[in-house]
Amino acid sequence: MTTDTSEKGLESLIVADMAGRRIEDLGAPTAGGFSEEPEPFVGLHNWLLGDPKAYDRAWTVDLVQLRAFVSATQPPLLAALDLDNDSPTRQKFLARLQGEIGKRGIIDVLRHGVKHGQHDVDLFYGTPSPGNAKAAERFALNRFSVTRQLRYSRDDTAHALDLALFINGLPVATFELKNSLTKQTVEDAVEQYKRDCQRRRQIVPDGGVKVYQPG
Repeated sequence: MTTDTSEKGLESLIVADMAGRRIEDLGAPTAGGFSEEPEPFVGLHNWLLGDPKAYDRAWTVDLVQLRAFVSATQPPLLAALDLDNDSPTRQKFLARLQGEIGKRGIIDVLRHGVKHGQHDVDLFYGTPSPGNAKAAERFALNRFSVTRQLRYSRDDTAHALDLALFINGLPVATFELKNSLTKQTVEDAVEQYKRDCQRRRQIVPDGGVKVYQPG
């Protein structure tokens, strides 16, 4: 069996290990624009396979994963925030979410959620202490996802990240893969990040950047 040593091959290996699925395994979106509920915790490390089409470039969130988390954990907010429709109500919430991330950083927003009008929106449930069954149950509702070839730029659709990691639809880290067999090094990846720095910081304002080189 021939091993694919290309960057795309490395992407496939990483994603297959994390999520136990390939991008080709994704089902078609539903009429509402959101894919069917994926089976949770399918991979070795409980990562879901994200769909790059679910990424909203304007608000820098994976709408499928964000909606699924809110639906499972805070059902009344699904209608209150109108997350199923591209409406002014949803746009206002996403604008507030993006604004809070810009001010406080993605980690603080995940830890403490956001206040939007009369609604307190939780965006992550922390690691449970030993023996706390209720906290463990809530933690299991978190959605960790990995997305390949994430097209992030609103200005140039050709720009894509090799891999991006999300927690409940919010981006936390990006990856640039380089292959020494094609004469590309970590330094090449660093230079690429520098060139695209401003655009990429629109995705993860805290600068969650990772550079990986196989071999």
